[in-house]
Amino acid sequence: MLAPLPGAARPLTLGGVAGTLILKDDKNMLDHPLPDIDAWVLLFSNNTLPVLRVTKRRLDEMRADLERVDARELAHVILQDPIMTVRVLAYIQPMRGRALQHDITTIASAVMMAGMEPFFRRFEELPTIEGMLKGVDPHALLGVLQVIRRAQRAADYAQDWAIWRHDVNMEEVRIAALLHDLTEILVWCFAPKLGLDIRAQQIAKPTMRSTDAQKHIINNTFQDIQLALCQVWHLPELLLRLIDDSNAEQPRVKNVALAVRLARHSSHGWDDPALPDDFTDIGQLLNITPEAVRQRIGLEPMPAREAED
Repeated sequence: MLAPLPGAARPLTLGGVAGTLILKDDKNMLDHPLPDIDAWVLLFSNNTLPVLRVTKRRLDEMRADLERVDARELAHVILQDPIMTVRVLAYIQPMRGRALQHDITTIASAVMMAGMEPFFRRFEELPTIEGMLKGVDPHALLGVLQVIRRAQRAADYAQDWAIWRHDVNMEEVRIAALLHDLTEILVWCFAPKLGLDIRAQQIAKPTMRSTDAQKHIINNTFQDIQLALCQVWHLPELLLRLIDDSNAEQPRVKNVALAVRLARHSSHGWDDPALPDDFTDIGQLLNITPEAVRQRIGLEPMPAREAED
């Protein structure tokens, strides 16, 4: 089977047949939908995944002064970048060995398990999203950066609510929210035309469900592709459950799902008609009123006593 997130293409067995799906260069973007989920998994697994340019720059700066870098500072940089986060998690899972009986689900733990110098050697040559999409329709770069910003906001919301709920490990919840829309980011990177087509269809038909637009353009939903990717990359089972919306009645999964919903519905402003229902559902999760939810996210001034707390 495929080693998680390889730096170079390797064969992947699908349905008993080994094959590769490699984009030969940055300008040879995929411009047509693939036939099934296995083909999408093959595409994303057999090509090096790009990270944000700012992530590469920060890691290069840290590499130049390695003695002063600590795991917490490094984890903070990684946790701003969905693709870098999933690359680190996939990289570390095979290192657990038999001595460690539980999955590694936090980035600081992953860095400490790998060791600082081996970590920086492994991630020395990183392609960037901005470099990959250079020369492509500029709306594609704008589109992927908007999705990444939305994921960052969802992660911030999820972490804040996890702390409020006294979650035993708020970083797991944060990571799940950050990675929830990872496949959408990857489609923008490797098939920007299809990303633009999905967005155009949603603009043309505002009432169309996003999953219907995805099925129409790429024959699958982002969620279905993502769950398959998580399994092939051997990501922790816990994160797989937190990302899977079918488990939404579980409080931690609901925390993630509502954070993603709020970030998505507010991505173009705070007048989206779905937001009042979001505030109500978030309030039920946190056991506070919808008005208090609005205060927590900064839409209304918080009473002085609560602000001090």
